[in-house]
Amino acid sequence: MHTDVDPEEASQPASDPALEIVAYSAWGFRIPLVPAFYKRDWMDATAGGFAYHCLPMTLANQSGWFVLAPHAAVVEWNGGNAPTDLTVTIPGKPESVHAISAVGNGILSWTINYVFRTPPGWNILCRGPANSIKDGIQALEGLVETDWSSASFSSNWKMTRPGRVEFAEGEPVAMLVPQQRQDLESFSVRKAELSSNPELFDGYREWVNSRQSFLAAQRSGDDEAIKKKYQKHYFSGQTLQGVHFDGHQKKRRLKTFEAE
Repeated sequence: MHTDVDPEEASQPASDPALEIVAYSAWGFRIPLVPAFYKRDWMDATAGGFAYHCLPMTLANQSGWFVLAPHAAVVEWNGGNAPTDLTVTIPGKPESVHAISAVGNGILSWTINYVFRTPPGWNILCRGPANSIKDGIQALEGLVETDWSSASFSSNWKMTRPGRVEFAEGEPVAMLVPQQRQDLESFSVRKAELSSNPELFDGYREWVNSRQSFLAAQRSGDDEAIKKKYQKHYFSGQTLQGVHFDGHQKKRRLKTFEAE
């Protein structure tokens, strides 16, 4: 588990005063809210950290705020549907307990002691930590209208089979992602033949040919292709012709929640 922040976060973009998320708490601030971590343990374990070369995945890793477990929890499920069929053991003596079995069906609920307020028209998607893998249990997702609701909400996890799962103190148990209401409904969508967009068709065909040639060179033992390991055009935000996209993003630099 990582609690580090990626080293390239020194400069942050200016805040928009009209876009603010406030986490109100009448019960203290024991549950940490932090910008989502860049790293994942399973990605560290890939050969040479190869998984970090996937820019879309590393950006997704950082796309929200983590809710961190304020204490450890050991969860055991016997496969039954009653709340009592899921037992939750809390090591130590935390000031308050936030991991409970309340709804049954092998579901663990992490209570989040904040009431969130977002700007008008903005929701919060409460989901599991992006690209995180936890054997035996799966985070569920919920979309909450936090611009008007006065209720708090929980992060729910569903056991995938009878057994035992452990959560460590400081482990991410939820990821909060703001979403503008009606944004998805605003899109018109259609299907089209790729050839109907000649510029895109040519670019895609060139990318496929370049990719196949690169992989073939690696298989044949080409030293230069082997040394490069992977093609870096997308990671660098440029086309095969070297045209750079000015809006290309490699990192996210989210603001931190500060207590007043």
